[in-house]
Amino acid sequence: MADTPDDVSAKLEQELRRGIIVLATLSQLRQPQYGYSLRQALAARGMSIEEGTLYPLLRRLESQGLLASEWRIEDGPPRRYYTLSPHGETLFASLTQSWRGLVGIVDGLIDDEHSNRKRAVT
Repeated sequence: MADTPDDVSAKLEQELRRGIIVLATLSQLRQPQYGYSLRQALAARGMSIEEGTLYPLLRRLESQGLLASEWRIEDGPPRRYYTLSPHGETLFASLTQSWRGLVGIVDGLIDDEHSNRKRAVT
């Protein structure tokens, strides 16, 4: 059975999100955050992420040397706070530059296609 257009759209949107979730996460870890506060910060900016995606991602990024973490006991239970490591800061800057370049390219492609369609109609 073939996927409906809505199914295809949802899958493609999920692929786009999957590709930018690391950059979005790194962007919010320039200041220390624990998992729940990170989820809230991302969701407040329109990038909701499930716990089952976030916590494995944080562990993977830390194992890759991109994040540093420490346990803190403040008001309430102990929480593990994550922040960018020096290597993570460098990678974040590089990924940000790549992202901005890609956005410009894709915007140009989209705008060109939109302009071409308008010209074909008139």
